[in-house]
Amino acid sequence: MSDDDVNAEDEEARAVVRAVARQLKLWREAAGLTQAEFGAAIGYGEELVSSVERGRRIPRPEYLEAADTVLNAGGRVAAMKRDLAEARYPKKVRDVRRLEVEAVQICSYNNSVVDGLLQTEDYARAVFRSRRPPFTEEELERQLAARLDRQEIINSSAAKPLFSFVLCEATLRRSIGGRMVMRAQLERLLEVAKLPNVDLQVLPLSSEENSGLSGLFRLLKLRDGTTVGLSEAPLISRVFCDPKETTVLDVRYGIIRAQALTPRESLTFIEQLRGET
Repeated sequence: MSDDDVNAEDEEARAVVRAVARQLKLWREAAGLTQAEFGAAIGYGEELVSSVERGRRIPRPEYLEAADTVLNAGGRVAAMKRDLAEARYPKKVRDVRRLEVEAVQICSYNNSVVDGLLQTEDYARAVFRSRRPPFTEEELERQLAARLDRQEIINSSAAKPLFSFVLCEATLRRSIGGRMVMRAQLERLLEVAKLPNVDLQVLPLSSEENSGLSGLFRLLKLRDGTTVGLSEAPLISRVFCDPKETTVLDVRYGIIRAQALTPRESLTFIEQLRGET
């Protein structure tokens, strides 16, 4: 399945695609164009136009932009690009992104790779390429686009939540993507660490105590006062909503932060590491 095909098991994405398909068909018919005429006008074949209007294919941004121009829609058709972009993303990614948007504080501990919200495009691509069995090129690009889109929450100049990241030193020394990719990734960390709403800490390998040996996890503290925990392991992703479980993770995260270098010490540590790369 390509990233333009609709996942039959993703009912939410299918509903969005069907709604857009109906709108595109109504706009075309109102313009008095057949599918063949419309396809010729926007530079696509009649078969693709038919598949889009039946909700079987997700139209690409270029398709919507061309359709908007031909139909004189004044941006109303092109505006659907955002909805369809999210429909392309895996459901798990969409769910996490929604939680992040609702969060007033996001806490993350990782001892494997740099947190996804902090990854450069090249680093993220290298992470996805390391997967076995490998992603297809289409799926890799889909995953990559979803990850970069999630980063809007930390890149945006609008109101943001508070962020707390603790990275094990191993994530900074693991040369994912090669020397230049890692150097750019360290520079990205230095840039983000200077934001006023971000605390970034490093848990050094020299530390005799490490309460995060059981693996990576995240805590999202939401606007309504609830806390959600997220953890990932091979083939398994878990969401924790039970206060008994989220309290355990909250306590564990507090201990890990205490074991790590302070944000100021961590900034110096990353600067030194960049100098060695």
